[in-house]
Amino acid sequence: MILVDTSVWIDYFKGTINAETDRLDELLGSGNLLTGDLILAELLQGFNRDADFRRARQLMESLPCVDLVGRDLAIRAAMHYRQLRRHGVTVRKTIDVLIATFCIAHDHALLHRDRDFTVFEQHLGLQIVR
Repeated sequence: MILVDTSVWIDYFKGTINAETDRLDELLGSGNLLTGDLILAELLQGFNRDADFRRARQLMESLPCVDLVGRDLAIRAAMHYRQLRRHGVTVRKTIDVLIATFCIAHDHALLHRDRDFTVFEQHLGLQIVR
């Protein structure tokens, strides 16, 4: 399965064309996509217009949605963060650590446009969709 990060969804709903939104467009309807509760919250909170919110919510509700965090995953995410710090890398956003850790733990690939995930690929084996 492929988890799509908020960074790609934002571009997608803005109508921005790039490699990641093109890839997302190819994958929609394939049955290989899922979203997560944190991604859903992060994405939907950004819409100013009610009509845009409803349109995005409808599309997002058509995808399987998983809970990204629990006690075990939170501890594992903290361990990943600490491991990356030992490599001299500080991830800017905790939510990115949680998303990457979920993908690693469940062997899901990630489609993203956020530089924070690159270090997870390099040091922790995160699978990236290209």
